[in-house]
Amino acid sequence: MSELQIIRTPSGEELVVLPRAEYEALLERADHDAEDADDVATYDARKAELAAGGVMLPPEVSAAIVRGDSRLKAIRKWRDETQLHLEFKTGIGQGYLSDLESGRRTGTLETIKKLATALDVPVEWLS
Repeated sequence: MSELQIIRTPSGEELVVLPRAEYEALLERADHDAEDADDVATYDARKAELAAGGVMLPPEVSAAIVRGDSRLKAIRKWRDETQLHLEFKTGIGQGYLSDLESGRRTGTLETIKKLATALDVPVEWLS
């Protein structure tokens, strides 16, 4: 790390001047730390669900969720289903399925039940 320069403003506030490369490295580290914190929060939430008698998702599904997939998308992939095949099995349009997976829309209980039946999973896994 190079030597930092500290400047004091007329109001007494201290400002730190550092090379741009070091500034960008700090930003990258902050992004990495935030991502780690999100992963820890997801893990803690799942652990709390289990402690409260919640459902236990398969490890592959949990890993996909940690990587950023929605629960529906992770389960669909785990069941090796395409959106089009799921549309055929449920009568729910592929575009609507895409919206559900991306979080742009939320499904009704009836829709969730259809998907759970087609994917052969408990309704709670999709709630």
